[in-house]
Amino acid sequence: MKKAALSLIILFSLLGCSSEENSSTIEETMYFPPIGSSTWETKTIASLGWNPSQVQPLLDFLELKNTKGFIVLHNGKIVMEHYFNGHTANDTWQWNSAGKTLTATTIGIAQQENLININTSVSEYLGTGWTSEPLDKENLITSRHLLTMTSGINDENDLVILSNLTYLADAGTRWSYHNVFQKLMDVVAVSSGQTFENYFNVKLKNKIGMNGFWNNGIIYKIYHSNTRSMARFGLLALNKGKWSNEQIINPTYFNESITTSQNINPAYGYLWWLNGTSNFMLPGGQTSYSGSIVPNAPTEMYAAMGAADQRIYVIPSKKLVIVRMGEASNPANPNFAVSGFDNELWQKINAVIN
Repeated sequence: MKKAALSLIILFSLLGCSSEENSSTIEETMYFPPIGSSTWETKTIASLGWNPSQVQPLLDFLELKNTKGFIVLHNGKIVMEHYFNGHTANDTWQWNSAGKTLTATTIGIAQQENLININTSVSEYLGTGWTSEPLDKENLITSRHLLTMTSGINDENDLVILSNLTYLADAGTRWSYHNVFQKLMDVVAVSSGQTFENYFNVKLKNKIGMNGFWNNGIIYKIYHSNTRSMARFGLLALNKGKWSNEQIINPTYFNESITTSQNINPAYGYLWWLNGTSNFMLPGGQTSYSGSIVPNAPTEMYAAMGAADQRIYVIPSKKLVIVRMGEASNPANPNFAVSGFDNELWQKINAVIN
């Protein structure tokens, strides 16, 4: 009897250990902040085993580099949220070209609703004569070409007016960063029978609780929001287009968005920048550079990047979304979507999270 009792004690002890081990490895459920509420759950740096001694150097760097808002999400919960240089949590700021990803996402929604097909000529929606190209060349341009920056339209002037939209190369044969992407907004407006902003608000903004607005910039519409709204969109991107229990964007389309979209610039998807490719091109030139766009960042990272260093970094394996809003880190060179700032920032981030 004593042997039997002892065996039972050992068995229960082993079961207890197994149960405890299993509970420690249970994956935390992804958190989504409620719509229409300022409530947002948080977690501590200590709970993640990060290095607290490196937090202040990161914050000092961000402030020095003209940052206004900075947020780090892990599994949807806020780990870091800081505001600098007079900016507050309620203040809005422009996304610049980081907002191109909002347009790409809206295009994906319009396609899944069978309003458009990205492989159809843009002229099918806007009519012929939306460019100043010869008709046979204009008809080659699809929405996919606009999503991938391969329209072939002359890039000498970023102001998108008819006289500037002239032929330079056949669509699909040349990668060139150009603001003609905004014609995608017209495609959505025509195909949906409403303004782009209204369609965007109903199908995307309101569904994830963003607070922003589109404003007419000098050369194209620019999105403005507070930093948390930018983080909300980053969280949607981390979850491949799913928000809580609703698949807002078709996951097949979203995965295409964050995958090399053409063989000219491997670091570009559908208006998303991709890290970890063998080579990349930058706005404003035709040079191909070897390596990743942000060597210090995880190779899997995909990012929304805009002028003056507006950033949403998404790192799926680490369940991280990192947002930076602000003025240009280097005021002497504010115009490029990708800059050396990213690599410096990631050196500081790595010191905290690794």
